[in-house]
Amino acid sequence: MVFPPDLSQRSWERIGASLREFTNSSAWWLADWLIFGESTYGLRRYREAIERTGLDYQTLRNYAWVARRFEHHRRRDGLSFAHHAEVTRLSPPEQDYWLRKAEQRKWSRNELRRAVRAGLAEQRHQIDIPPASGDDKQEAPRPAESAGADKRRRKVTTLTIELSAGQLDYYSKAAAAHGLPVDKWVTQVLDAADRRIA
Repeated sequence: MVFPPDLSQRSWERIGASLREFTNSSAWWLADWLIFGESTYGLRRYREAIERTGLDYQTLRNYAWVARRFEHHRRRDGLSFAHHAEVTRLSPPEQDYWLRKAEQRKWSRNELRRAVRAGLAEQRHQIDIPPASGDDKQEAPRPAESAGADKRRRKVTTLTIELSAGQLDYYSKAAAAHGLPVDKWVTQVLDAADRRIA
């Protein structure tokens, strides 16, 4: 781009705003174009897309990955493609929550990144079971029972908990870090909470 030397600051600012909008839109356009090519024309899509756009495979793949996680009606015009990319690993309700906050508070992409990381760190601190040492697996503590209780059949209650995909992924990782399946880890967390209240 070549600019006339007498270009006013106001005109320069307007050009910058237009370029920003164009850049943001072009990422969505490329992603949607690539997804259409994938669903319509099949496997040659990336080779053709690389030739047509001059962009590398990973960039195109990242664009498509973000676009697949945000249907058109969930994309926020007031935020950049990069804002959306920051929250793609979260569940859709979590994505919407953080994007709404970013829009309301006029956060940059980096401010959104810091806020999301702080929020996730806070969630991790709320779950304060000490990690297992070595390869030993922790067993969930059992309530004290009388000697005859083993002989009697125990009454079992099933608890159903609804989690978002993001929550399930997070809790599965936390359980794995303790060497436990999710159900045993949840039992351990609940028992630990019960001991703190008692």
